[in-house]
Amino acid sequence: MTTVVMPQLGESVMEGTVVRWIARPGQKVERDEPLVEIATDKANTEIPSPSAGVLVEQLAKEGAVVTVGGALARLDEAGAAAAAAAPQAKPAPKAASPAAPSGAATAEADADANGVRATPVGRNVAQEHGLDLSKVPGSGAGGRVMKSDVTTYLEKGATSSQQSELQPPLSTFPGQKAPTAPPPPYAQPYSQPPIAPVYSQPPPPSFGPGYQGFGPIAITLRAYKPPKYTPKEGDQVVPFDQRRRLIAEHMVYSKATSPHVPCTAEVDMTNLTRLRGEWKRAKETGGKAPSFLVGVCRATVQALAEFPRLNAVVQDESVILRKDVNLGVAVETEKGLLVPVIRKANELSVLGLARAIDDLAARGRTGKVTADELSGGSFTVSNPGLKGNLFGAAIINQPQVGILRMGEIVKRAVVRERDGEDAIVIRSMMYLTLSYDHRVIDGVTGNGFLHRVRELIEEAKFEL
Repeated sequence: MTTVVMPQLGESVMEGTVVRWIARPGQKVERDEPLVEIATDKANTEIPSPSAGVLVEQLAKEGAVVTVGGALARLDEAGAAAAAAAPQAKPAPKAASPAAPSGAATAEADADANGVRATPVGRNVAQEHGLDLSKVPGSGAGGRVMKSDVTTYLEKGATSSQQSELQPPLSTFPGQKAPTAPPPPYAQPYSQPPIAPVYSQPPPPSFGPGYQGFGPIAITLRAYKPPKYTPKEGDQVVPFDQRRRLIAEHMVYSKATSPHVPCTAEVDMTNLTRLRGEWKRAKETGGKAPSFLVGVCRATVQALAEFPRLNAVVQDESVILRKDVNLGVAVETEKGLLVPVIRKANELSVLGLARAIDDLAARGRTGKVTADELSGGSFTVSNPGLKGNLFGAAIINQPQVGILRMGEIVKRAVVRERDGEDAIVIRSMMYLTLSYDHRVIDGVTGNGFLHRVRELIEEAKFEL
């Protein structure tokens, strides 16, 4: 009998959620045949069978969170014998006993010194906010505290009681009741109005991930709940699937964590358009010219070498300047946005970048990209495609500090100098927008980086 366990699906992946079982108890499976679909905070992955046999028992239900190394299923390699025994396994007391040690081990591993069970990700988020896990209701199996439980608890403003121990009552804003002033240490003349208390705010505990700010506005945002809408006849209620939920969590987290600053440059793409014509005629490309996205990525990689502070990630209260440029390229799929990462993009030629982008984009759209290929990026380029808009400011992919978004390429009349005179000419133009994290990047650096990317694109001196 073989126990199928949760594999390590990525360097930073500690757990996964069972989305659906592909194989059913009693079903015969071949080696490498998909057994179950697992969702992580990076991607959905199908777990293959380690060997041929019969699936005897599913040890984790759909929706359950399983840590790396946790038991998923039992597989009988003997085949037919297990298939016959499978229906009798449920009523027999002894049949269920092998699963008990696994569950007990998981419970022990998940529990802290106070006996509170939580997923590793949920525990990490709670620690970042100084939150006592024993106060958080768990929605997971056996009352386990999930990441979503912690974030929901924080959103409800439950941390205000903890903050009150660290800082005095906050000053008011319109519509709020003023805090009660402490008795003055000295007597006041009856004609003098009471002295309003003035409270100084302590410095933020951290400017890194997880910092939510302080003051009345921060509390208001956490406590605010939109009014409920009752669906009417003809409305369609579409619940968030796992990937949409993960995207939503990441987007909200990024906007709450990083002060985004967008800046936009108008880029003349005419020379790059001509260069693509030369690439198409080159024998190395086989008649298929690398895309405009490849040219922008190449310019971005070169500019990051000159502005290393943009090729960085924030960790706690530090900024880590990355040696390698691990370039994320946003890819739109039917199930939502994915950002596969090109490792060491600074070491790739134009052709190397083109092949890497095509490969990752194709596998991303078919669900074949791995969790490792969706993590570890140091900067991201987003291209909405031919049906994009003139420009837009993208949300930073945490914990990175910048993202570049391409706009639509259109022909416009612009002014250029010819023979010392201004002339109106038709050029292929594109707006390029950089969103940067103002905790790490100042305006001079952000604008300088964007200007350099623009220069490199307009020069279009990239070699295949």
